[in-house]
Amino acid sequence: MDITVLVLAATATAFATGLGAIPVFLLGRRAEELRPLLMGTTVGLMTVAAVVGLLRPALQEGGPGSVLAGLLVGVAFLIVAARVVDRPRSRAGRLHGARLRLSVLVFAVLFVHSLPEGFAIGTAYASDRAGLSLFVILAIALQNIPEGTSIAIPMEAAGFSWHRQFWAAVLTSAPQPVGAVAAFLLVEHVEALLPFSFAFAAGAMLALVVVELVPPAFGRGSRYWASLGALTGGALMILLAVVFRI
Repeated sequence: MDITVLVLAATATAFATGLGAIPVFLLGRRAEELRPLLMGTTVGLMTVAAVVGLLRPALQEGGPGSVLAGLLVGVAFLIVAARVVDRPRSRAGRLHGARLRLSVLVFAVLFVHSLPEGFAIGTAYASDRAGLSLFVILAIALQNIPEGTSIAIPMEAAGFSWHRQFWAAVLTSAPQPVGAVAAFLLVEHVEALLPFSFAFAAGAMLALVVVELVPPAFGRGSRYWASLGALTGGALMILLAVVFRI
């Protein structure tokens, strides 16, 4: 029963990614103007969720050694995953049209990076901390929405239909239920892994923010809207943390 609920929750967060395609349906190519604000919001959401919802419980559940090890492994995982995604760039460059190439690259990056988010959901669900699993699930669902917009924008420019934009956005988060179940089963059978798993997910998410989100979000000419989004996303997550007493 626990696994069923977990799979349903992680699947719901994946479908939340599809909601991010809705502004692109409505605005068309003008949705590109929303990118800095949405990416900044994702930065704020993920940073606070990683620190408050993952790193803080890791320090409370385990010693500094296991937490540091988890952080380092999580960061390394993200960096290796990013390099693996970068390898097909020469092949993607041969695809017809720069806009189609961009769509493929954005899809690949989001697909690989959604696995640590699934780990975060599964780890929080395996813990017995009141309100934590719901907090992390809401955090992942909220930050998935701007990610859906990020995949839909280049697909709109490349001429894809709205329903393909929606399902492509959902598919980028398909690894989340898999990662959630894997982390839950590991932590449930080896309780000592809980602080390491928390720290691993936090490290991967923070590395994702620094490596993949901050540079494009805070590029020249977009810093104001990105900063506004980051503050809004961070404030929302802090409010949720207070509500759920994390």
